[in-house]
Amino acid sequence: MVAVLWVCGPPGVGKTAVGWGVYRQLASSGLDVGYVDIDQLGMCYPERAGDPGRHRLAAENLGVVVDGYRAAGARAVVVSGVVDPVDGVHLDRIPGVALTTCRLRADAGELARRLAARQGDAAGVAAALAEAAALDSSDVGDVCVDTSGLSVEQVIRVVRKRTAGWLDAAGTASPALAPRPAAGEGPVLWLCGPTGVGKSAVGFDLYLRHVLRLQIPGAYVDLDQIGFHGPAGTVDHRTRARILAGMWRTFRAAGARCLTVVGPAEDDKAISLYALALPEATLTVCRLHAGPDELTRRIMRRGHGGGSWAQPGDPLKGQPAAYLSAVAERAAADAAALDRAAVGDLRVDTDHRTVEEIADAIVARTGWPGPT
Repeated sequence: MVAVLWVCGPPGVGKTAVGWGVYRQLASSGLDVGYVDIDQLGMCYPERAGDPGRHRLAAENLGVVVDGYRAAGARAVVVSGVVDPVDGVHLDRIPGVALTTCRLRADAGELARRLAARQGDAAGVAAALAEAAALDSSDVGDVCVDTSGLSVEQVIRVVRKRTAGWLDAAGTASPALAPRPAAGEGPVLWLCGPTGVGKSAVGFDLYLRHVLRLQIPGAYVDLDQIGFHGPAGTVDHRTRARILAGMWRTFRAAGARCLTVVGPAEDDKAISLYALALPEATLTVCRLHAGPDELTRRIMRRGHGGGSWAQPGDPLKGQPAAYLSAVAERAAADAAALDRAAVGDLRVDTDHRTVEEIADAIVARTGWPGPT
């Protein structure tokens, strides 16, 4: 049985920061634990009838992620993100887990201030406050923690104290899971490249402007967001490929006909693991490239909280200049190595280009998403 702690609550309450903090503390202590943000698991168009907010879809993909982490040895998983405000957690979509839900809340005035600081518009703030009020009047959550007036570190301490028994089920016998069918067919575009090249920003722009805006049934997955497992957080392509195949199966069943993927691939051997996991799909690997100066500029910007993509668990945010310089040096070396190995089906240079320009260049080269 995998023990799962789900940190939930309304927008602006600190779910991601607290969930990530709990995960990092447990991983640093030596526990074989994984982490995922549920909001990363439901990026799919169209929305299925009877599943407003795609809560059931995200729960199905959470079951896929937990199954993947379990196969890699995880005894526990920390989840952050929203739950269905009407029906709560769809536990029937997440087999073989012992679930504890911890709902975070905050006073309306403080929540409004936090949301305003995140540059939320008036309508968004009002909707978030209404969701918070609905959750406060519901029975969602095994435990409720009030975050008003507390720092993230203080909230983490309270959450760990209030949910101290959630790990008791970790490693206990779990029911046998039914074998999953193979992932389905359809075009899959994978953007890879070195750290700082803009994979997530460009991939998400492709998904927004060339799939959602054109109302093409499609889905989006960031491989970094389904690979937070263990204390080192190392890239485990076999686990990620297994999870990606399961998520693509879920998205296909929901109506998606194309998939945009972003994430690292250091060589053709890594790519082959994903091709094997997606035997019926048409996989196109697009490698983004940038020169050393451009990579350094982008990595430094991310370290200072800039950039066009706010990545949960971003390892660069808030790091000192010396650390960022070392990351930039390694990224430049990785870019050169990828170039020498000619990894991928095509290479797109990103120097001195905006995210939109890079995305448009990829579409021009590939015809993405093509007939679906």
